[in-house]
Amino acid sequence: MKHLLRLSDLGEKGIYEVFRLADELGEGKHRDALCGKTAVLFFPSASLRTRVTFEKGIASLGGHPILFPPETLEKKEELKDVARYLGNWADLIVVRHRDIRLLEELAAHSPCPVINAMTDENHPCEILSDLYALSRIRKDFRSDHYLFCGEAGNIGRTWKEAAEILNLSFVQSCPPGFELDGVKVCYDPDEAAADADIVCTDAWPPERREAFRPWQITSARMEHARPGALLNPCPPFTRGEEVSEDAVASPYFAGYSFKSCLLEVQQAVLLYCMG
Repeated sequence: MKHLLRLSDLGEKGIYEVFRLADELGEGKHRDALCGKTAVLFFPSASLRTRVTFEKGIASLGGHPILFPPETLEKKEELKDVARYLGNWADLIVVRHRDIRLLEELAAHSPCPVINAMTDENHPCEILSDLYALSRIRKDFRSDHYLFCGEAGNIGRTWKEAAEILNLSFVQSCPPGFELDGVKVCYDPDEAAADADIVCTDAWPPERREAFRPWQITSARMEHARPGALLNPCPPFTRGEEVSEDAVASPYFAGYSFKSCLLEVQQAVLLYCMG
């Protein structure tokens, strides 16, 4: 039994084990792997892709998902008591909540796996899915040059963690004051794009829009990237903000099907954590 709160919980070996399981799930294996199992999910109503794929992924493997809003975990009852009671009936706990410390406390006392479906600190399943998708369509995804255009938020921090684990070439481009700790930064977005194979973005908080406007990824900016470059905006993205309309309409855009493997990857995470 394992928890997944950060990509470092997997390490390089664990990431490739998740990829192997995702391959097998894509081939139709493990169809009844969660038969008779119950997964307790804590998701806000606004969650879309991650929630759909966790719920569908659990049900299609024969499991039974039970959904609660994340506020359920914010009552006076101590989390160690919540975890121990849930252990009577739950085989898996999947949580989307702003505070990763809440997930850490649950995991410290839970007899079943606790899986991070996004916090303000990080988003491991999202980036795992992107890495898996890239491993399937790129000649050698670990040799690609990765550019992240965005602030030091949960997506940027998780890309940084992935880069450290897999020894990826990873550069951030952003205005001064929004840098990730310990990451090479190029303040000129055109110069940064010119050396990029994979361009990743994150949403702009409203208070950052004007500061980040010169860092918008456009089709013209992608034309200066390395041959075969790919634009991978983290959804939900907004045309006219972190990406332009023409960039999303261009062949550089990874496309909507790029995220289709989120289903198999999250199923693979469930199976991996259950051991």
